[in-house]
Amino acid sequence: MKKKLLIVALATLFITIAGCKSTKVELQDPESGLTLATVRPLQTEPAIGLNLGNTAPEISLRNPEGKTISLSSLRGKIVLIDFWASWCGPCRFENPTVVKAYKQYKDKKLKGGKGFTIYSVSLDMDVNAWKKAIGTDSLSWEYHVSDLKGWGNDAAAKYGVNGIPTNFLINGDGVIIDRNLRGESLLAAIEKLTK
Repeated sequence: MKKKLLIVALATLFITIAGCKSTKVELQDPESGLTLATVRPLQTEPAIGLNLGNTAPEISLRNPEGKTISLSSLRGKIVLIDFWASWCGPCRFENPTVVKAYKQYKDKKLKGGKGFTIYSVSLDMDVNAWKKAIGTDSLSWEYHVSDLKGWGNDAAAKYGVNGIPTNFLINGDGVIIDRNLRGESLLAAIEKLTK
C-alpha cells in the first residue's frame, strides 16, 4: 500500500513540476498492471488584471453612433487597446504609427490571433471633437469607443490609466502580451508575432 501511495505522490509531483501540461495521467501498478489512480491537473484561466499574462479586463462602451462594442467581441484577434483623446498632443503625434501598424498587420497571419485590430478608447468629452479627430487622423478601424467622461472614463479607471497615450497589446485569448508600446516598439512587437 505504501508503494502505491508513493507512486501516486510522485506522479502528482511530476505533473505539478511539469507545469500541468498533461490533461490526464494514469498510474499503474508495475506488478499487477492495474490502474491505481488517474490524475487530471487543474486547467486554470489566467487571472484578470493588468500585468503581462493576465486576461485584460472587459471594456464595454459606445462608439460615436451610440452602438455598444465590447472588447471581448474581438476575441480571436490580436488587439491593441489604445487610450487616447482628440485634445492630447502626444496621442495625435503617435496616431500615424498606430495607423501604420493597423494597415501593415490587419490582414496578416499572427501567432496568438487571427489578424490585428485596434480598440480605441477615447478620453474625450465632446463627441464632435472625437469624430473629427478620427477622420483627420485617418483612424480607419471600426472599434472606437468612449463614455465621454474625459479623465473620469470608466475603462481608463479600470486600466489604471493616468497618462495618455497608453496601450495594451492582447492576444486572441484576451491575454495581455505587451503594454505601453510607442513608435517603432509598437511595430516591432507586432512584427514578432509574424514569425
